Amino acid sequence: MKSNLKTLMAVGALLCAAVAQAQELKIGFVNLDRVLRDAAPARAAQAKLESEFTRREKELNDGEARLKVASERFDKDAATLGEGERLRRQRDLVEQDRELQRKRREFQEDLNQRKNEELSTVLDRANRVVKQIFDQDKFDLIVQEAVFAGPRVDITDKVIKSMNAGSGK
Repeated sequence: MKSNLKTLMAVGALLCAAVAQAQELKIGFVNLDRVLRDAAPARAAQAKLESEFTRREKELNDGEARLKVASERFDKDAATLGEGERLRRQRDLVEQDRELQRKRREFQEDLNQRKNEELSTVLDRANRVVKQIFDQDKFDLIVQEAVFAGPRVDITDKVIKSMNAGSGK
C-alpha cells in the first residue's frame, strides 16, 4: 500500500513537472491559406498572373465562340449542302476543335507552371518571415496546419504585416 502511494505521488510529481514545462513552451500557428490570400506579395503575384494570361484566355474564349457560331451555322446549313461540301466543312470544324483543345491544354499547362513558380516565391518569402518571427520572438514551435488554434497562438496577422512591410526578403 505504501509503495502504491509512493508510486502515485511520483507520477503526480512528474505530471506537475510536465505541465509546468508545457506552460513554458511558446507555440505559434500560421494560417497559410490566409497568408496566400491576404499578403501583399501574394496579391501582387495573382495580379501578375492575371495580366500575363488575360490576353491568351480572351483569345481562347473568342476562338471557342467562333467555333460555336461555325458549328451552329453548319448544323443549320447541313441539310442543304452537297455531300462533298458537308464533309469538308465537317472536317474543318473537327480540325478547328482539335486545334482549340490543343491551345487550351497549352494555356492550362503554362498557367499552372507560372502559378507554381509564383506560389513557390511567395511561400519561400512567407517561410523566411516565419523563421524571422520564430527567432525574434523565441518560439519553441510554429505550426502551419492545425485542427484548432486559439487567437493567443495565431501569429498569421503578424506574418502578413511583416510580409506587407517587405521584411523577410
